[in-house]
Amino acid sequence: MIQVKNISKKYGSTEVLNIPTLDIAKGESFGLVGNNGAGKTTLFNILLDLIRPTTGHIDNHNITVNKSEEWKTFTGSFIDESFLIGYLTPDEYFDFIGELRGMNSADIKSFLSQFEEFFNGEILGKKKFLRDLSKGNQKKAGIIAALMGNPKVVILDEPFANLDPTTQIRLKNIIKKLTEEKETTVLVSSHDLSHVTEVCERIVVLEKGNVVKDIQTAPVTLQELESYFAS
Repeated sequence: MIQVKNISKKYGSTEVLNIPTLDIAKGESFGLVGNNGAGKTTLFNILLDLIRPTTGHIDNHNITVNKSEEWKTFTGSFIDESFLIGYLTPDEYFDFIGELRGMNSADIKSFLSQFEEFFNGEILGKKKFLRDLSKGNQKKAGIIAALMGNPKVVILDEPFANLDPTTQIRLKNIIKKLTEEKETTVLVSSHDLSHVTEVCERIVVLEKGNVVKDIQTAPVTLQELESYFAS
């Protein structure tokens, strides 16, 4: 379980996030939506200890993320291309991440073979540096690297952006499969309401750093969200 407790973040006198409490259950597929500046990436960055909150803390499986690094052993994430190592090829990057996750060469090869369709022949064995790939292909590499080592928690910020329609569909299938057995908690932020509604069983709406809706996904959820953002 992930527990957000009295989290706030201020830059000077401007408060960009204020969440008194938010619990995300083990195995839940959790969506975070909101307009630009709503606080989505700020929340994820605090969860990953990339920035420190002004008040409060977040526990990831009973580990306070800004007081211990133990959560890193079971948490995979991809926020943006800064998570990549640009001077490595994708193959080298996967080997590096796999080794960090305790995987041997055979494990890594077997793991990557599951995603040949997702890679679409554009990632592996091309001898191109990650920095030279398109934004979409960088995202493919980063997302799959986040899944290495059977993490308990996966955090993806705007995973559908810069992906072509076919790849978006394949990614949705990967996320759905990941959460089928309720062993992996997946957190997804997205501007695309239809995608997040399709892959997440629960959706939280942030507005100016505050939780304004907390919805269990149902057939009417997409319409409800579209109505909210259209008003």
